[in-house]
Amino acid sequence: MDFGSFILNFILQMAFTLGLIFLYGKAVALCNGAFYRNFGAQARAVCYVTGFIGTPVHEGSHALMCLIFGHKITDIKLFQLNSSDGTLGYVHHSYNPRNWWQKTGCLFIGIAPVLVGGLLLAGLLYLLLPDLFLSVAGGITSADFAGDPGGALADVFGAFADMFGYIGTWQWWVFILAGSFIALHMTLSREDVKGALSGIAAFAAAFLAADIVLAVVNGEYLAAFTGGVLACGTFLLFFFCVFTVISLVLLAVSFIVRAVRRGRA
Repeated sequence: MDFGSFILNFILQMAFTLGLIFLYGKAVALCNGAFYRNFGAQARAVCYVTGFIGTPVHEGSHALMCLIFGHKITDIKLFQLNSSDGTLGYVHHSYNPRNWWQKTGCLFIGIAPVLVGGLLLAGLLYLLLPDLFLSVAGGITSADFAGDPGGALADVFGAFADMFGYIGTWQWWVFILAGSFIALHMTLSREDVKGALSGIAAFAAAFLAADIVLAVVNGEYLAAFTGGVLACGTFLLFFFCVFTVISLVLLAVSFIVRAVRRGRA
């Protein structure tokens, strides 16, 4: 495998892991910020209502990644009302910065609400609408962003369109409602982003080391590894698209609420 192909594989891996997650994290943060601002004085009450589900998911995802990567949880609140600074929940943790595994864990702990939120939405779809989940999974696994990006996007949007065939079922609406509560609390805090950034170098170094070994052994192994990473990224991309549409609909509703409030003023 030539050097150009090696670099391309590494770039694709980073794009479909770090790039995808941080890009979506920024998009959902912008949508959620505008959503709550549009409710004005009622924003805190709306945040409490949606936070009853969304906040435990957000903080629980941080805690889960702490356990996986060996961080010590020193204090945790999954959901609290009327805190002095308005914080609905938090997870405080400590780790050994000299430990590569724990250092890499900083990235996953920081992005956990986005990553776990997407996986949780996938799990809800499987539990509520297993036939739709299998149909979606089949469409996504056929996507090949490395060889045919246009066709891959068509596969993803085709799977997305299949979802609306179930709009008349109660399971579909439960899925959307749960997704709304999760999406509204997927925003990464400054502390989340700061912690995630501290683990990026270790994460990238691990991928680079694996790529070098695979390329030396057999270039086809590296291509297969990249294909697996892209398949996982595409799976998350689909559910990030679902979350994005939910966030945009909620944002539109919030603008309607703001317009009505101003009309009454």
